[in-house]
Amino acid sequence: MPKEIKINAAEFVGSLCISSDDGQKLFDKLKPLLKENNKIILNFEGVEILISLFLNVAIGQLYGQFSKDVIESSIKVQGLSNSDLQILERVKENALRYYNNPEPYDEAWQELEEDDE
Repeated sequence: MPKEIKINAAEFVGSLCISSDDGQKLFDKLKPLLKENNKIILNFEGVEILISLFLNVAIGQLYGQFSKDVIESSIKVQGLSNSDLQILERVKENALRYYNNPEPYDEAWQELEEDDE
């Protein structure tokens, strides 16, 4: 039976949400909760620094596994400043753009890697 789950990002990964490892830790927590159709309140109160890398891994990846409707109806975000909300919106837009058509992005990434070799 679906539940309402509260996650405080600062308590879960610390007040500095800046690493992909911490973003992956939060993604790994959120993914099974979404699969179980839970409602999630994701609270960022107490977070001192939040960057897009963290959000790309923690939230953006979800768009590759769940529909926008499922994610946005299941996760309620709280405690973000207006500027951090703008970063989150940009992360969502970029994730949707990527997961709707990943081939050109993957090809461009592969070309960059080949140019570096």
